[in-house]
Amino acid sequence: MWIKSTYSGGEGGECLEVASAPRTVHVRDSKVPARAQLAFPASEWAAFVRFAAER
Repeated sequence: MWIKSTYSGGEGGECLEVASAPRTVHVRDSKVPARAQLAFPASEWAAFVRFAAER
């Protein structure tokens, strides 16, 4: 299931969507969901989120 940040408004602005799988996290552009997705190991995604939260 794809989820979008609660910080994104309902006006259709730019946003990323994220979906979790057992060992990976998938990221896509909500404006063009049919385009390519990025996939990251879950541990790398968790490190990125921690890094971003500190900024």
